[in-house]
Amino acid sequence: MAVWTRDKSFYKSLITLAIPISLQNAITFAVNFADNLMIGKLGDNAISGVYVGNQMQTVLQMFVAGIEGAILILAAQYWGKKDTGSIRKVVSIGMKFAAAVGFLTTLTAVLFPGPLIRMFTSEAGVISEGAVYLQIVGFSYVFFCISQVMIASMRSVETAKIGLYISIMTLVTNISLNYILIFGKLGLPALGVQGAAIATLVSRILEMLVSVIYVFSVDKKLKFGLRDLLRTNKQLLKDFVRYGLPIIAGQLVWSVNMLANTKILGAYSAGVIAATSITGMLHNLIYVWVNGLASAVGVITGKTVGAGKYDLMKEYSKTVQMLFLLVGFVSGGLVLLFRDGFIGLYSASGEAQMYSRQFINVIAVTVFGTCYQMPCLFGLVKSGGDISFVFKMDTVFVFFVVLPSAILCQYLGAAPWVVFAALKCDQILKCFVALVKINRYNWMKNLTRENTDGEEPEAEGLSG
Repeated sequence: MAVWTRDKSFYKSLITLAIPISLQNAITFAVNFADNLMIGKLGDNAISGVYVGNQMQTVLQMFVAGIEGAILILAAQYWGKKDTGSIRKVVSIGMKFAAAVGFLTTLTAVLFPGPLIRMFTSEAGVISEGAVYLQIVGFSYVFFCISQVMIASMRSVETAKIGLYISIMTLVTNISLNYILIFGKLGLPALGVQGAAIATLVSRILEMLVSVIYVFSVDKKLKFGLRDLLRTNKQLLKDFVRYGLPIIAGQLVWSVNMLANTKILGAYSAGVIAATSITGMLHNLIYVWVNGLASAVGVITGKTVGAGKYDLMKEYSKTVQMLFLLVGFVSGGLVLLFRDGFIGLYSASGEAQMYSRQFINVIAVTVFGTCYQMPCLFGLVKSGGDISFVFKMDTVFVFFVVLPSAILCQYLGAAPWVVFAALKCDQILKCFVALVKINRYNWMKNLTRENTDGEEPEAEGLSG
C-alpha cells in the first residue's frame, strides 16, 4: 500500500477544510495572545493572575471540546450518508448539554472567584488580579458554549469558513476593546485585568449572536430551525451518551491534568507561573494549526467510514501518519528558532525569561510527539469510531505516568524545568501506542443508524 495516497480528492478536502479551521484556531489564539501580551505590560502578577484565572476557561474548553467531538464524529458519519435530519438531532442534543455546562460554569466562576484562584496559588498579588479577572470573564462562558456548538455543526457538514469569519470579527473586537479598556484610551479609565475581562465578555456575546444567526437564518445545508432544539430523539440521545461520554470523559481527564499542572507549577514563584503562561502561548501557537489539520482529517475520516469505504480509509491513514511526522519536525525547529524573539515580546522579569527559555526547550522536543499522536488519535482513531480507546489511554498516562513523575520530581527538589518535562513526557510516549493502534486498523467502526427514529446502530467494525 502506498504511503502517499494518489486520491487527489483527499488532499483537496484536507486543504479546503484545514485552512479555514487552522486560521480560525489561529485567530482564536490571537485573541488570547492579545490578552496575554497586553496584560504582560502590567508585570508578573498580572500575567500570572490572568493565566490562573483562565483555568476555568481551560476546563470549560476541554468539556465543550468533548461535546464538539461527539457532534463532529457522529455528524460527520451521517454526512457521509447525506442524512442531514439525523445531524440536526445530534446538534440539538449537543446544544442542550453545552448550554447546561456553560450555565453551571458561569455560576461557579462568578460566585466563587477568590476560592477558585486560591486552589492554584498562594501568591497574594496573583490571587488579587486573578479573582478580579475571573468574576467578570465568567459571564462569557455560557455564550462561548453556544457559539462553539454552532460552529461545530457547520464543520461537520464541511462548512468551515463561517467559523473563520466569526473569529476574525471576534479578534478585531477583542483587540480594540483590550487596547481601550486595559490602558484607558478614548477618555476611559485604565482598568487593567478588569478591562481585559470586559473585552472578552463583549467579544463572546457578539460571537454567539453571529454564529446563531448564521446557523438558523443563512445556512442552507442543515436548515436548522428552532423547532429542532425543542425535540430530543431518544435513540440518538443514547448514541450521543454512548459515544460522547468517552470523549467528554477523556477531555475531563485532560482537564484534571491541566489543573494539576497549574497546581504543581503554582507552588513555585510568580516568575515560574509567568514562564508557564508564556510557554503555553507559544505551544498553543503551534497547536492551533496542527489542530486544524487534525479536525480536517477527522471530518474526512468520519465521512469515509460512514460511507463504508474502509480500504480507502486505510490508504488515507498511511498518508496522515507521514504528514504529521513531517509537521512535528518542522514545528520543533520553529519553536527553537522563534524562542527568544517570542519571550522578548513580554515585559517579564529576568527570572520569568530564564524559566521561559528552559520550558520552551522542553516544548521543542515534545511538540514532535504532539504533532503525531494528537492528530492521529483524534483524526483517525476517534473519528473512525473507536472512541473509548483514547480515553483509556489518556487516563493511564495522566494518572500513572505524568502526574506521579512530576510530583516525585518536585518532591526530590528537581529544577522547575525537570518537573515541566515530566508533565509533558506523555506527548512522546503516546506516539508508540498510537503507531501500533493505527496500523492494526481495528478502529474503523460505522456508528450511524439506518433509521434514527428507532433502529439499532450498525456499529460495523473492521479488524486488521
